[in-house]
Amino acid sequence: MSWHMTRESNNTKPSTSQFGFFDLLKKPVEIYVFIDPLCPECWSLEPYIKKLTIEYGRYFTIRPIISGKLTSLNSESFQKPEDLAKGWEKVASRTGMSCDGDLWLENPVSSPWLAALGIKAAELQGRKAGMRFLRKLQEYLFLNKQNISNEDVLISCAEDVKLDVEEFKRDLHSDSAKRALQCDLKLTREMEVDQIPAIVLFNQEEEEEGIKITGLYPYPIYVEVLQEMLQKKPSPASKPDIEEFLKHYGLVASREISEVYDWSEAKTKCEMKKLLLKQKVEQHPAKYDMFWRYVDQ
Repeated sequence: MSWHMTRESNNTKPSTSQFGFFDLLKKPVEIYVFIDPLCPECWSLEPYIKKLTIEYGRYFTIRPIISGKLTSLNSESFQKPEDLAKGWEKVASRTGMSCDGDLWLENPVSSPWLAALGIKAAELQGRKAGMRFLRKLQEYLFLNKQNISNEDVLISCAEDVKLDVEEFKRDLHSDSAKRALQCDLKLTREMEVDQIPAIVLFNQEEEEEGIKITGLYPYPIYVEVLQEMLQKKPSPASKPDIEEFLKHYGLVASREISEVYDWSEAKTKCEMKKLLLKQKVEQHPAKYDMFWRYVDQ
């Protein structure tokens, strides 16, 4: 396994929007996460991103970058829906993050670019709005087999995460969203990201090289790289109560809960069953896992 070192000048990096109390503090590290909304390996990063945010989020901000790998759907090797379906099923069984390859046989995505523009349109309402929209879009795609290149599906997704829907509809076809997507593609080329998912970490306070990690790795690797970037080994923050976690994130997979809380599959099942009996959560079965939604009393 190798980590690739990349040097980027600080003036190429955008300023970070400020949200919430912790974000009022200057965070030393910026993490760029290069993804394709249609990529199941990128979806499989979710448990690690959640855990890293909970344990060390006081040290970094995250910025998702939509990678140019969207064009992979147009290459000859990806023309057969059966191949795409098999690929998704393999990733789901390997990583534990459920995704349903039957989408490619029943309701295939025809225009990945529109989905990418949807993410950029949502981001025009703020960084956190964009991240909520991206997560919901992935749920629609991987769990519900929705064609996320359908404009009605994108609008429904915007409604679900409580965006200003009229503004979103205008922004979806705007030059601003197109320019933002072009910026992401340019950044992908500049940082020589040729495989996804990829993560690039920068220390904003130091004129030093960034660290690029390509592919999926066990969680401790991400912690190690963050510590290397910080040049110290901070203690992880304590975990929130499971109900607080569920309330904050909305719909979460058993796989995500197990990763964040260092629980076995059996322990997660047991804890969630207790919350189910107390009517604190709803079950949402998926092809390879169970998802849970917090119920406001």
